[in-house]
Amino acid sequence: AAGASGGGMARGCHLLLLVVLGRAAAPPGGMLYPRETPSRERKELGGLWSFRADFSPGRDAGFVQRWYRQPLRQSGPVIDMPVPASFNDITQDPSLENYIGWVWYEKEVLLPLRWLQDDLNTRVVLRFGSAHYYSIVWVNGVQVMEHEGGHLPFEADISSIVQSSPGIPCRITVALNNTLTPHTLPPGAIQYMNDKTRYPKNYFVQNIRFDFFNYAGIHRPVVLYTTPSVYIDDITVTTTSSESVAMVQYQVSVVGSTLYSLSLSLRDQEGKVVATGDGPAGELKVLNPHLWWPYLMHENPGYRYSLEVKMQAQMNGALLEDTYTLPVGIRTVHVTSTQFLINGRPFYFHGVNKHEDADIRGKGLDWPLVMKDFNLLRWLGANSFRTSHYPYAEEIMDLCDAYGIVVIDECPGVGIKMLESFGNKSLQHHLVVMEELIRRDKNRPSVVMWSVANEPASELPPAAYYFKTVIAHTKALDPSRPVTFVTDVNYALDRGAPYVDVICVNSYFSWYHDPGHLEVIPLQLTAQFENWYKTYQKPIIQSEYGADSVPGLHSDPPLMFSEEYQKAMLREYHSVFDKKRKEYVIGELIWNFADFMTNQGTTRVLGNKKGIFTRQRQPKSAAFVLRERYWKIANESSCLPPIIKSHTLFL
Repeated sequence: AAGASGGGMARGCHLLLLVVLGRAAAPPGGMLYPRETPSRERKELGGLWSFRADFSPGRDAGFVQRWYRQPLRQSGPVIDMPVPASFNDITQDPSLENYIGWVWYEKEVLLPLRWLQDDLNTRVVLRFGSAHYYSIVWVNGVQVMEHEGGHLPFEADISSIVQSSPGIPCRITVALNNTLTPHTLPPGAIQYMNDKTRYPKNYFVQNIRFDFFNYAGIHRPVVLYTTPSVYIDDITVTTTSSESVAMVQYQVSVVGSTLYSLSLSLRDQEGKVVATGDGPAGELKVLNPHLWWPYLMHENPGYRYSLEVKMQAQMNGALLEDTYTLPVGIRTVHVTSTQFLINGRPFYFHGVNKHEDADIRGKGLDWPLVMKDFNLLRWLGANSFRTSHYPYAEEIMDLCDAYGIVVIDECPGVGIKMLESFGNKSLQHHLVVMEELIRRDKNRPSVVMWSVANEPASELPPAAYYFKTVIAHTKALDPSRPVTFVTDVNYALDRGAPYVDVICVNSYFSWYHDPGHLEVIPLQLTAQFENWYKTYQKPIIQSEYGADSVPGLHSDPPLMFSEEYQKAMLREYHSVFDKKRKEYVIGELIWNFADFMTNQGTTRVLGNKKGIFTRQRQPKSAAFVLRERYWKIANESSCLPPIIKSHTLFL
């Protein structure tokens, strides 16, 4: 992304970022998904918001003129902007497509009167599913929160502001900055082009070291929700099981009072109570449990119980009650030197890498697209995916839990290439991001492994301490799951690999290396696996492999960028996978599920074309090759009834 009037802009926005960045830890407390219950209400704020990009030379006019103090339309021209969505592709304005700096959103909403009567002890919370990248939020001109990071939720209690002015519209203002620096996650850098014979005055570009478009905006749902003033703040669940008994360990935190009681009921899918408990911590015993199984590993995948938590407390002479219901999947994960075990059975990842990316909406959550993607995954016979290269929307994760799609949950640690991105400032922020990610996804049965980075420069000397620290911190936060990062560094040079539980390696033989020479794949891929395993004796996932193909471009014999070449490359890789999965290779994830947008470049024709589906989710020839393979693997390894084995279920 570039700009012609932004030397001052970039410097101005960076100065402002330096003022607001630097939080040392994630905000305390939980981040439960906002669900409606007998004690909680929820109001969706999706739709059209007022929008204005700050095109002032310093990109700081919004702060200098305090746009948050009055309706945004009074500050100057505004346009309608859909939420959730990226702002980049909505208009015909090329300066907005590649805009870097501060943009402003605003929405006015009327709240139900019952939310505003303070004597009812009602707490009103404003929550953002995500906004990219740095956010400052005001309500009725009062700043209520800041958040750094583009892919995780943040919220604030706004009760005192809205309850002091009942009947007045609640005006929500958001200032959003998408500038990436060496210390953000993902990192980036502003480069100033000072040669006035070649570039306009104050010309700059936003450099990034990752291969997807840096979409920006309010990408996920914005909601208002209520709780009592004494409320269930967080729930943590872990599970263990044998064939006939499962144990569900729980911890519940309550905020607002120390005088409360808790009761818990675990219900099966028919609504039958199978276990009860009380108090803030304990263990529920479930006889003959229904385990959570991955898709194609069991005839009833994704089984979840409902854990209903009820709290009662006295406050100012009134009895307050809060209820929250958490879906719970009972499953175990264990890693050996050659296997990945789910519920004690070997699990083989046959899946995809994805992106949150589509025409027009960019990275905005879109339900029709989400459902199309899940139907394609199940049609394909994919049992897993990695959230490359950032945490995905909670709504997507919910469906993974429900459908039995196994997830490697990756933080936004992509493009960590510069030496300065391995310093203490970057490390501190990386630890906070892992805290926020685990706080959000810790109870999800679909999440079986955390990934702390993708393709970092892990050959650099500081990478050893950096990844040792990040991985140790992640394991301390969640001892129940293995941790990895995804590498493309040579096995003999990687300084972070000693600390992971599973080796995840990306390679593009006959594409980025020896382009056009499919015949080198068997030798090079076999050597890759054998060298990694000999060095570390840890199971290996081929976390990326693939080739670009332009849909409708054909060549026989196969030539690069044709659909035939993409198919031929897949088959060469698969022949090696089939030998090594009998030993220590535990998975294969194609790059990529669908074509996606990138920055412009001489090797990118309207984005990255390595998808087995087009960006519009139509299959290329490679999709049928992969489908045949995945169903074959599933049929070989499962105990499914013939009706499911026939894979006609999702035709």
